[in-house]
Amino acid sequence: MTNLLLWLIIAPVKAFLSARTIHSWRNVLLLLGLLGGGVALALLPLSLAGLLAVGSILVVATLVRPETGLYLLVIAVPFGSVREIAWGGMTVGLAEALIGLVLLAWLARMFARRQVSPVLPPLTLPLLIFLGAGLLSLPGALSLKYGLKEVIKWAEVLGLYVFVANVLDRRRARVLVLVILLTGVAAALEGWYQFFTRSGPEGFVLFRFMRAYGTFEQPNPYAGYLGLIAPLALSLALGSCKGSRHGLTRFLFYGASFGCIVAAVVMSWSRGAWIGLAAAVGAVSAVRSRQAAAAFAALVVVGALILILSSFQLLPAVLTQRLTDFLPYLRPFDVRGVEVTDANFAVVERMAHWQAGWQMWVEHPWRGVGLGNYEPIYPAYSIPPWKEPLGHAHNYYLNVAAETGLFGLLAYLVLWGAAFRGAARAVGQTSGWERSVAIGVLGVLVHLSVHNFFDNLFVHNMYVHIAILLALLPVLTNVADHHENGAAV
Repeated sequence: MTNLLLWLIIAPVKAFLSARTIHSWRNVLLLLGLLGGGVALALLPLSLAGLLAVGSILVVATLVRPETGLYLLVIAVPFGSVREIAWGGMTVGLAEALIGLVLLAWLARMFARRQVSPVLPPLTLPLLIFLGAGLLSLPGALSLKYGLKEVIKWAEVLGLYVFVANVLDRRRARVLVLVILLTGVAAALEGWYQFFTRSGPEGFVLFRFMRAYGTFEQPNPYAGYLGLIAPLALSLALGSCKGSRHGLTRFLFYGASFGCIVAAVVMSWSRGAWIGLAAAVGAVSAVRSRQAAAAFAALVVVGALILILSSFQLLPAVLTQRLTDFLPYLRPFDVRGVEVTDANFAVVERMAHWQAGWQMWVEHPWRGVGLGNYEPIYPAYSIPPWKEPLGHAHNYYLNVAAETGLFGLLAYLVLWGAAFRGAARAVGQTSGWERSVAIGVLGVLVHLSVHNFFDNLFVHNMYVHIAILLALLPVLTNVADHHENGAAV
């Protein structure tokens, strides 16, 4: 086996030398990498050697074609946190490593071609403004480490957004969307397995089943991630409703993907995701067609009937409780005056974090307590018995206001308004497959906006997924413009 591995390395090296391409510094580095890889493969155990070989192939492929790393990055969003490394008080996983690799490969390719002039897509300026508001909030913050972590995260969003908008064309966009859907289905099936086999922590036990949580450690972000894919699958399914055989095949694939993902969202038992997904389905249906809008209206009627039946105790008690126990807490209240029970604990705990975030904003109205500093400063604003910080305010709008003040909140609203405007523009200027994707991304933005009232979905690498989908919008518009110009010629 060792001789075989050595031969696999030596053969390309000999061919490399025979081609007389060693005069380039890039090829010298590649040659050294090949030699080092050959030595490592010969000395390491077979399992590690195989892992190193596959990893090396993927790294080289990304360096040659950065878009390859983009497809891997999509897969790393739900599965990259399985193996992480702690470094400098922060965790670095596969997603972070891939972001650095693809951006470095892209910059290197531009420098090599002497074409360092990337196109800046529409959200570049709003992202820079929001990032600037975050930096403005950091002087005087309790923890610069937490602030730096958030700055890096939003810088990655900006870098990925510009990168994807510059490297994708129509063919690559189709591959990217397919990878997104297949990854979402894989994550959904993992949730199915957890739900039916009761594989997970005891705290997630749900009568005879288990709340699905995937690799996200918690059901809510897991369901949130799936909700950022389901509207895309739905829009593509509705757009494939044609009489041709290929149209039927695509409809079955997209429809099955949508059904699989929605079922996993239900299995997560996350109400925030349910509400967000319902809003996204409504938005996609309303934009897609009158028939789809009518079907969604029928579902709303069915949902209303379910609530009516629940009032007559005609549904299982556990489902009735899940659908209705939060309704009394939709109005503002002081959690210190609420009697905590097992039935209302989760809702009141969330409201306690809302109240803490609100108080942070009241005391620091302009610049907030510092980007990323909700968690370290939370003990000073906590309300007994909820002393443990959960990382964020469980309401992203409150979280932004608490951390970055009025300046940051306005910057975020401007950013999100520009994102919706870009989605609406893409829907209006595209047709066919491109329009289906644009409507799907619009549905994703609706889900994210609604779900973020109850949680924070810019966690667990989901910000990577969001950046990629936002970058698809200018790509779709550019494809449509190219078709129009070609037709005009």
